[in-house]
Amino acid sequence: MTYTLDGSRVGTLEDFWRLIGEAVNGPGGYFGRNLDAFADCLSGGFGQPDDGDYVVEWRDHETSREHLGYPETVRQLELRLARCHPTNRQAVGADLAAARAGHGPTVFDWLVEIFEQRAPGVLRLR
Repeated sequence: MTYTLDGSRVGTLEDFWRLIGEAVNGPGGYFGRNLDAFADCLSGGFGQPDDGDYVVEWRDHETSREHLGYPETVRQLELRLARCHPTNRQAVGADLAAARAGHGPTVFDWLVEIFEQRAPGVLRLR
C-alpha cells in the first residue's frame, strides 16, 4: 500500500500531523501528533496501517523541506522550551540558539530521521 503526502500542503509541523494522519487513516485520521507518537506509529504502535507493508510517498518534499526549515524549527523549539521539564531547558535552549543561527537539524530533518530509524525503507521522497 502506498500513502501519499502532498508536501505542497505542509507549511507547519501541525500541518504535517494532520496530513500524514489523513494520508494513512483517512479524514480526521491519526498517525501521531508529536515526534514520540509519530515514532510509535511508525514502529507498529497505534495508527500503523494494518497490513504493515506500506510506503509513504512524500511528494513535493522540497516545498516541505523549505517550510519545515529553520523558522519553523525555531517556532517548534520555542514551544518545546516553554513546556519542557526544567532539567531539559539547557539542552532545548542550545538547540534553539543553533536553529536561530541556521545550524543543526530542522523539523524536516527530525521527521526524515524518525522515518529512517523507525521504519527504514518506508519513506519515498519525490
